[in-house]
Amino acid sequence: MSDEHGKLAVKSAPYYGGKLEIVPKIPVKSLEDFSVWYTPGVAAVSKAISENKELSFEYTWRWNTIAVVTNGSRVLGLGDIGPEAALPVMEGKSLIFKFLGGVDAFPICLNVKDPQKFVEVVKTLEPGLGGINLEDISSPECFYILENLRQQMSIPVWHDDQLGTAAATTAALINALKLTNKKLNKVSIVLFGAGAANIATARLLEKAGADISKMMLVDTKGILYSEREDMDELMLKHPWKYELALKTNRAKLSGQLPDALEGADVLIAASTPGPGRVKKEWIQRMAQNPVVFLLANPVPEMWPWEAKEAGAAVVATGRSDFPNQVNNSLVFPAVFRGALDVKARTITDTMALRAAQALAEYVSDEKLHRDHIIPTMDEWEVYIHVAASVAEQARDENVARNPLNYDEEFVRAKKIIQRSRKLLMSLMDQRFIKPLPKVD
Repeated sequence: MSDEHGKLAVKSAPYYGGKLEIVPKIPVKSLEDFSVWYTPGVAAVSKAISENKELSFEYTWRWNTIAVVTNGSRVLGLGDIGPEAALPVMEGKSLIFKFLGGVDAFPICLNVKDPQKFVEVVKTLEPGLGGINLEDISSPECFYILENLRQQMSIPVWHDDQLGTAAATTAALINALKLTNKKLNKVSIVLFGAGAANIATARLLEKAGADISKMMLVDTKGILYSEREDMDELMLKHPWKYELALKTNRAKLSGQLPDALEGADVLIAASTPGPGRVKKEWIQRMAQNPVVFLLANPVPEMWPWEAKEAGAAVVATGRSDFPNQVNNSLVFPAVFRGALDVKARTITDTMALRAAQALAEYVSDEKLHRDHIIPTMDEWEVYIHVAASVAEQARDENVARNPLNYDEEFVRAKKIIQRSRKLLMSLMDQRFIKPLPKVD
């Protein structure tokens, strides 16, 4: 975090009193209008919904409203800071949802660490929402929570630290492999770090066509494989990592990251911040024209220029000040836009994969080069394309209550996202949103 940004954030927090507020979307010219919007008029709306609960998606905010839910147990770069301290982060996430996807999102910060209790609390929120975005929850609890909520709820549930990161990474890798003339189903992939992001990435890459037996995950104990001494413990405490131990690393190679990188085509590092976590000489051990993703924030596992000096053909990071930022903010606003517009009952892994493919497709062959393998957040129309692709995939999988094809959702998503941006600009122009405070 830059000192300048931090100072402005601290100064702005009490100045604005938070990042979000609720603003009416219906006309109120006098108190008489409340006879329509509240009692007695609202009774007719409630009666209609009681007879057909699906109408709640048309008659209320439910069609476009989600909760960003956390317990603050693993906030990016900050760790277990608790629900109160996580609230500003969730407000920021909600703001991104609105600005980039036109999605009305608000934070819910739960003082609940037990994953079973967390699931039970979140389930009770379903009648008033169109979707749930899980955020900044510790691993492996986050896997249990996502798995159970997906099974038990009839609205989209998404854990962005898993699925958003996996989709953005997959999109970037699809295009990086185009540039290096390598095939996804042929390459050997090393994933450094075996937390939520890389476990989800391994799963999504397998769904995309990668040979999972040629993948290797490296955690704090070294290379993961089926005969490692901690397998019994993993089976009990982390069945999601255990499953990958059985499926990856067909050669049963042991050792550390340098051993895993010998002859590998791809490195996806999502571990602890660097620099110095990955050495130049390790990159030099990789196959010709390797792809190197260094996704730790705020400092990548090694500096991108070091990776290039060591022979990396394509390099990506998680930072906006370097080329090829792999950022889940390219994914989650659009995924929810598409899912909400078709009133999806869930977001499947195939929908996440379609989002990744759509994100990769947006970079045309003419624009694709080693410093541009994935769109930037400034290319706002990418969100429309991804939303339309996700909506169509939901229709094809029969999880959409309101099926739409690509063209139908493209028009709808564009209208909603443009309105959201224009609304914010109007509020700033008319000074309903105050200009930023000055920092000494």
